[in-house]
Amino acid sequence: MYNRYTKLFFLFLTILITSLTGSNFSLKATERERTPEFTQREAERRKFDYFFYEAMNAKALRRYDEAMDLLRYCYALDSTNANVLVELGTFYNVLQEKEKAHHYLQRAVSLDPENYYYNMMLAGLSKELDRKQDVVDIYATMYRLYPDKQELLYELASAYADNGELQQAIDMLDRLEKSTGITEMVTLNKFRYYSMLEQKEKAFNEILQIIEKNPSNPAYQVLMGDLYLEDNQPEKAWEHYEKADDIDPAFPALILSRINYYEKNNRKEEARLELEKAISSSSMEVESKLQLLTRYLGILQQDQQDLTEANKLFESLFRQYPNNSRLNMIYGNVLMLQNNKQGAMEQFQKYIADQPGDPAGYEQIIRIALPDEDMETLKAVTTQGIRHIPQEPQFYYYLGAANYQEGNYEEALRVFKEGLEHALIENSLLKSDFYAQIGDLSYFLGRKEEAFSSYEKALQLNPQNLPVLNNYSYYLSLEKRDLDKAEMMSGITIKAEPMNPTYLDTYGWILYEQGSYIMAKIYIEKAITYSGENPSAEVLEHYGDILSKNGEKEKAVEQWVRARELGGDAEALERKIKTINQTNP
Repeated sequence: MYNRYTKLFFLFLTILITSLTGSNFSLKATERERTPEFTQREAERRKFDYFFYEAMNAKALRRYDEAMDLLRYCYALDSTNANVLVELGTFYNVLQEKEKAHHYLQRAVSLDPENYYYNMMLAGLSKELDRKQDVVDIYATMYRLYPDKQELLYELASAYADNGELQQAIDMLDRLEKSTGITEMVTLNKFRYYSMLEQKEKAFNEILQIIEKNPSNPAYQVLMGDLYLEDNQPEKAWEHYEKADDIDPAFPALILSRINYYEKNNRKEEARLELEKAISSSSMEVESKLQLLTRYLGILQQDQQDLTEANKLFESLFRQYPNNSRLNMIYGNVLMLQNNKQGAMEQFQKYIADQPGDPAGYEQIIRIALPDEDMETLKAVTTQGIRHIPQEPQFYYYLGAANYQEGNYEEALRVFKEGLEHALIENSLLKSDFYAQIGDLSYFLGRKEEAFSSYEKALQLNPQNLPVLNNYSYYLSLEKRDLDKAEMMSGITIKAEPMNPTYLDTYGWILYEQGSYIMAKIYIEKAITYSGENPSAEVLEHYGDILSKNGEKEKAVEQWVRARELGGDAEALERKIKTINQTNP
């Protein structure tokens, strides 16, 4: 067979012949200047360069398997090439073989210890592997080599902190601060490290420095207040909130913090009034108001309060912003939590009308329609979704399922096939389920070969698709074909779900078709046991058939009678009962 390994072999022969031909020619031309050892080394270098170039080309074209094979071959040619080691390390990292990736990157760094890029990759991977001291050592070495790269000081500080060396982390940030001046990111980290060292005064002094540098920015006053509130110093917290209020009383973060302050001090009425005041204010942007409202809803849910308290706030917002579709979406979700499905549906419909290209609105209506088995609504919203967003697979799936439920089998089959053709289905498990539905519908419609072909495609995408394994194996047994394959597939299902009565019934029936009547009885009885008080007519009919083959004629008749009472095929069951009675007068 001519596969990619064969291709590599021929590439190898081609480059080797080319190199040797060139070498022989050169020897004839400059015999005194070129030795056989020199030409051999040159040939090997050319061969390596060729395959490394091919590997990078395959990688660029996303032919990753081919790239990996070529890189392994390059490694066999020269195991000391840092470029190859880094590329292999990168591949193994993506493949989640972290230790192997670390080995290759570490070797690359040992061969090229001053390479900034290699060291940064090794540091990142070492951090993932929790090799804290290694991370410190790498960043410390890099900072000595590249003192102008200020970002290394920040990384080194983080590495020291992760390693529990908090004072060293602070020292690095102090050094960074001398170059960059006081910045929010550095200040907040110093606050965190001082707090971890339980040096509270130094911690809060760090925030004071940034406040002094930015006296007209309310954000830092609010931050200081929040930190004092977290530290259970509410009086000092309120002092800084007041200072922020003097700068900008409508600052959204300040309002949130004050609401949080009131909540922590069990002053819920003041929290509500603060929020209502902010939402009715004309000086605040709608996004800030929505942020506040979302926060308030979270408080209501956390305290298990009546969510209808928020409805008046929504009404106020709708009066101010009647065409804000995001508000419709949020209010729809709140109404769903209040179990007001009709009101929620109206809000989601408004959202769809304004945002027809966003699947979220359609999906929320599907969530309402599914539990109530409202097939008309389900069909209408999914059809609308397909019209506006034809690449979304979930709309085809639910539309197909709704038609399947209503007995519109040809239409359901058409929809599922259309989904495979037009939707963007990146998830192989979902694509497998599409083929599963096509298989079930095709078999029901008498197109057995199409059904089996669809099941095969479904299993190629998801070999553990249990419903497919069950249905495929059961239908094969009904056709009395490929029974060994059917038993193998059904066996997977009962190992995965040993108490599933449907899967046990299928396995028992396949054993029956194979003539293993005693084993079939064991599994069909398990199926009935796990069915509880409501075994299906089909299972009971199978049980009767199996009992009959085991010579238990009277018990077989009992099960067929029960199956008939539960709505089984009366004519077929009566025929079986009559046959038994005739043979046992």
